[in-house]
Amino acid sequence: MRYDYLIVGGGMVADAAARGIREKDTSGTIGILGADSDEPYTRPALSKKLWTDKDFGRDQVPLNTASDTGAEVLTNTRVRSVDRENKTVTTESEDVFEYGDLLVATGASPVQLDIAPSPRVIYFRTFADYRALRDLTKTASHIAVVGGGYIGTEIASALALNGVDVTLITSDDVVGGHMFPASLAAAFEAGFSEHGVTIRRAVKVTTAAEASARVQLQLDDGSSVEADGVVFGLGVRPNVDLAEASGLAVDNGIVVDEYLRTDDRHIYAAGDVANYPDAILGRRRIEHVDNAIEMGKAVGRIMAGGTEPYTYTPYFYSDVFDDGYQAVGTIDTSLRAVEEWKIEPKEGVVYYLEGDKVRGVLMWNVWEGLDEAKALLGKEKAGRP
Repeated sequence: MRYDYLIVGGGMVADAAARGIREKDTSGTIGILGADSDEPYTRPALSKKLWTDKDFGRDQVPLNTASDTGAEVLTNTRVRSVDRENKTVTTESEDVFEYGDLLVATGASPVQLDIAPSPRVIYFRTFADYRALRDLTKTASHIAVVGGGYIGTEIASALALNGVDVTLITSDDVVGGHMFPASLAAAFEAGFSEHGVTIRRAVKVTTAAEASARVQLQLDDGSSVEADGVVFGLGVRPNVDLAEASGLAVDNGIVVDEYLRTDDRHIYAAGDVANYPDAILGRRRIEHVDNAIEMGKAVGRIMAGGTEPYTYTPYFYSDVFDDGYQAVGTIDTSLRAVEEWKIEPKEGVVYYLEGDKVRGVLMWNVWEGLDEAKALLGKEKAGRP
């Protein structure tokens, strides 16, 4: 089988790229080879709307990529190797596909500990993981969530709002303390306590095991937590093995230029797996949905003959209980935080500075001003006052 455009990876980047291709080329053949058991779907809903919006059902999760773009989508398909000279890929089942241009959109995989995934142990990432967690909540009264980042806090919030007894385990001294200034982190943590979440702070899981229909977690302070199930949200690692084996440049992701092209002119990379030169923030790899969509559309247009580089700077967002935020740049308390509150600590903006340079902007329950935040970061890069 030969495709004019072959996409390895079946996530939101693949969907957006197929749509970008169709903006420029209405007839070229598109193939999508995805390791996921589902066709492309909207990933943010897995930890947000499916838990909080009773009018948003599972039938609204698929992106309808095949019907909308004419792409042929294969699920449960892992690519084993790329033959750059002959412009083919070979799957683990020994199927061979030829390509005109290839997009590597292999995304990222959750960081795992020494306990294997099971119906009671979920490394939350996919639609299948969401379904498994929903099934678990039918019988589990107590679920532990490990990780105080985006996924961990969103899942802990979602479970608590759905009547589950939750223990949140975080390495932070205060939930969100690695991202938010002290007063905001304290208020953020209070939201979990107010919703009945038990918080274990400043600890890490050292070992974990299943026994007698329970999961036992040993913590590095010598204590333990026992629950009916556990959800891990310990971050992700980019899936670069295929690119490395193919001889493509890899450095915290697949290295691409402003046209999202690798050092092979017929191979592109986009999404979580791509290390790209952001027009404002500098070279980096970004794991958020806004980047997946915008970069996917851009690379699709470029593959189909477009000449515009990818100059969009993405933002990220989260919703936890009654609070929500959007941000751009580096949001990390290793930087100096300058806070401007309209209602402290419920509505305001936090600027993150390195020296006197703004490196990130966090908007807490503020849903306007994103363009202004990007413009501020752009001025800092250009050295303008």
